[in-house]
Amino acid sequence: MRPNPEHITRRRCQPSLHYHSASSQNDAATLEAELRQKYPDLKVTVYQGDLTSAAAVTKLFQEVLQEFGKIDIVVNTIGKVLKKPITEITEEEYDSMFAINSKTAFFVLKEAAIHVSDGGKIITIVTALLGAFTGYYTSYAGSKAPVEHFTRGVCKELQSRQVSVNNIAPGPMDTPFFYPQESPEAVAFHKSNGMGNRLTMVEDIAPLALFLCTGGAWITGQTIFANGGYTTR
Repeated sequence: MRPNPEHITRRRCQPSLHYHSASSQNDAATLEAELRQKYPDLKVTVYQGDLTSAAAVTKLFQEVLQEFGKIDIVVNTIGKVLKKPITEITEEEYDSMFAINSKTAFFVLKEAAIHVSDGGKIITIVTALLGAFTGYYTSYAGSKAPVEHFTRGVCKELQSRQVSVNNIAPGPMDTPFFYPQESPEAVAFHKSNGMGNRLTMVEDIAPLALFLCTGGAWITGQTIFANGGYTTR
């Protein structure tokens, strides 16, 4: 999820941004430049890495701590999608889906639980398909499902430190992440299930993340479905 600069404040906010592969390097650099231009006194650091190993996640947190000295908020947007009948999914595809959507989320939560300051916030982006069941996304929704249970457990472990731990579950989003696996007919179907006959926008989700990081400290252990009625039956 691309942060909206309008939601960045000067109140001691020093963002660290992570991207996975070289194909995202230009996007990361563009966002970094945009933030620096809008907020000249903002310290922005960008990190690259494949976080599908526990060691890589630990390394990322250590690098951020070395640069900034503390971590108050962690927002994990890492995800991979696969739309495919279960009869065609290979073992390699299964392993990749769970490594990215489940294993990475687990170890990000682990490192966040260790390092986030008392009173901090931990947010993971999951999917509305945890509540809206459809074919061909079995490995995607299935690999996101454990994150709900991770979140509930971690929120209990961190209650004494007043750290809130939540998930946000957007509907199908109008981002490059969504379109490659969808036909025009499928896009139209997804739109028809959302309020206003449209997909979820980044602008629908960013204010919710901001709220959880500011006024929503009493909310913890929850998966918040923000999808314009996509999951309503």
